Amino acid sequence: MIDERGSFAVTSPFPGRLGAILKSLQKLPARIALSGDVLPLNEDKAKSLAEKLHEVILSEQKATKEFSYTVSGVLSSSGSHTSRSDNLQELLGDTENYSLFKFKTRSCTYIDAHGSTFEVDVEDLGKSKADLLAPFSAKLIDGINQSEARRRALVLLCLVHMNATAKDAYMTSVDRKGFDVLAKVTGPVSNDGVGQYLWKEFRFMFEKEANDVEMFCNQLVEMEQEVINKVSAFSGLN
Repeated sequence: MIDERGSFAVTSPFPGRLGAILKSLQKLPARIALSGDVLPLNEDKAKSLAEKLHEVILSEQKATKEFSYTVSGVLSSSGSHTSRSDNLQELLGDTENYSLFKFKTRSCTYIDAHGSTFEVDVEDLGKSKADLLAPFSAKLIDGINQSEARRRALVLLCLVHMNATAKDAYMTSVDRKGFDVLAKVTGPVSNDGVGQYLWKEFRFMFEKEANDVEMFCNQLVEMEQEVINKVSAFSGLN
């Protein structure tokens, strides 16, 4: 490192096949760009922060073991690389190749999926609170996308709530208010009469905010069951 200045970008995690699909569409994820100072920590401070981080990791691992059957069913389908606590544990255990530094933010820029930029006040950034689903967001997204049954439910959600006929669908983001879906829907018919498919984004909102992973999964399951019942009733399968 030449001096104390540094910069890095933080993006949304897109595990599994979803990342390849977004890349093929040349669609970049929404992200933030932070610039600031990278400051060294003395040994005592670094040790104290490492201990606090270890406590956070243990807390997340404990929560994972205590999840209900519904939540475990979603998370179990995800790949091991999507576990935030496991990834952090690996970094903490490698003291020879990694060291702790303090990053003092000087500027923050939000870049949306279309490339438009918006400056974020650093004070507002410091006051903001992380979404309670954030520690498990990657595992939730990957677990849902790795499940054929849950992806079929996303297709039905698009049909019932968005009146969109989809061939396939993937969840792209989750938060306490709902989730976003990228669906392969029927598009305009070409001159030779052949139907085209295109990828389109949809936003689904919860009736109540999901303050934890349990609430998110329970509301998702309720929405899945609702659309399955509606489609079954309409098709006469009940």
